[in-house]
Amino acid sequence: MNNFKAIVVKEQEDEVVYGVEQIGEDQLSEGDVTIQVAYSSINYKDMLAVQKKGGVIRNYPMIPGIDLSGTVVESSDSRFQEGQEVIITGFEMGMSHTGGFSEYARVPADWVVALPENLSLRDAMVFGTAGFTAALSILALEKNGMDAGNNPKILVTGSTGGVGSVALQLLEKIGYGNITALVRKDHQEEVAKSLGAHTVIFPDDLGELKKPLNKEKFDYILDTVGGDITSVLIPQLSYGGSMSMCGMAGGVELKATVLPFILRGVNLLGIDSVNVPIDKRPAIWAKMAKEWNITGTTLVDEISLQEVPETIDALKNGQHLGRTIVKC
Repeated sequence: MNNFKAIVVKEQEDEVVYGVEQIGEDQLSEGDVTIQVAYSSINYKDMLAVQKKGGVIRNYPMIPGIDLSGTVVESSDSRFQEGQEVIITGFEMGMSHTGGFSEYARVPADWVVALPENLSLRDAMVFGTAGFTAALSILALEKNGMDAGNNPKILVTGSTGGVGSVALQLLEKIGYGNITALVRKDHQEEVAKSLGAHTVIFPDDLGELKKPLNKEKFDYILDTVGGDITSVLIPQLSYGGSMSMCGMAGGVELKATVLPFILRGVNLLGIDSVNVPIDKRPAIWAKMAKEWNITGTTLVDEISLQEVPETIDALKNGQHLGRTIVKC
């Protein structure tokens, strides 16, 4: 393997800097499977990874990128062969293990999922970590009673971001007909409706967190934001309702009382997409490749490695919509 391109994040005195560099194979982390990367994607966590004290990267220098799709070029594990197409999301990739913003990656075999039928390498990253997280959120809510046949009132927060935009489309694809999207800016309203929302609301429509119990507005909430938005919404869950939680763009603190839980029997469902056991992942990806496949309609931009910093800045400044994939 000759030298190849990768985004490298470094510490320089009191700053974190990053950009595209030519590197060698010896700068990749150890692993059983070497992959020629076709695509990665931009996620909120990737934005944090290139910030000073972002809490993502554990040691420098590091190649960021928490997901990838590509083709195996070398494997010492019998489960994977040269030429096989694969997906990796989560685990320690892009944190303490060199990640997907590179033309090549090397990872432990226990992190690798074979690309399912009916899904291309490009489509796999149109979903990416965000889509995988959206799917996990919907599966958790359905496990706790959400059923399209009952026409439940569903709210998706952060609805034009990575997870939220995929969630809206998946919910519509499944057949849910009463979906509300929470957006922050006027120009996001039409975007959310184009993705599957039937109603659009703004944070001011939620009111303030004044009472431990408010009017029951939503049967199920797919929350991608966290912080004050989550705190305001818990008292608005219907009796027996559930909220999945997978994000922290709005903050990590939660203000709540026990009353919604003991008087309405509501549920908070934590969603972790990083350490989902490897044996559970193929079935989820197969579902996204078949009956939940929305990749042909997803709001997606495609960029090069050189364009990653511009997209990261847009995400940091709240100007990013939908999904962005990186052609490596």
